Amino acid sequence: MKKLALAAALTVAASTAFAGGMVEPVMEPEVVEANTSSSAGGIVVPLLLLLVIAAAASN
Repeated sequence: MKKLALAAALTVAASTAFAGGMVEPVMEPEVVEANTSSSAGGIVVPLLLLLVIAAAASN
């Protein structure tokens, strides 16, 4: 009976000794959100500028 208790105690001690071993850290991938814009965003400003120049030239 003493040998069984000793074996159980050693098993518990050995399992807790390895429980906190070094493990590679797991990093979650970072989510990158792309900024989206409308397709007409690049043409609106030049058209407004052309409209202002045309209005100024007509006076």
